[in-house]
Amino acid sequence: MTDFASLYAQADAAGRSAVEKTKVVPMIVGQETSLFSGKIDYTKETYYVADGVCGFAWVNVKPGNSKFANWLKKNKLARTDSYYGGVSMSVRDYNQSLQKKEAYAHAFAAVLRDAGISAYTTSRMD
Repeated sequence: MTDFASLYAQADAAGRSAVEKTKVVPMIVGQETSLFSGKIDYTKETYYVADGVCGFAWVNVKPGNSKFANWLKKNKLARTDSYYGGVSMSVRDYNQSLQKKEAYAHAFAAVLRDAGISAYTTSRMD
């Protein structure tokens, strides 16, 4: 497939659709009742984070000199990844929600793999 703009748009649509279907587990941040209790002391200030835990996700495409990788770099959609190799596209939408970013990245990469492109996802909790 040489129509990389259409492939990218298809992968992006799949990623956005996956996010819409994602049921995010909210996060509650607060102080513990005692050291290592694992229980939140609700008499103290707590915060409800509807988007769940914070983090990052990205899609890595290899090899970094493939036609698709070069197209991504030329269109400023990815950067050379000196750590993992290839090129990486960060998921920049969805605020800090790790679950949403991962859902997007997995669906995006699946479309690329279906098109014969080596694509992997990586994520990290912040």
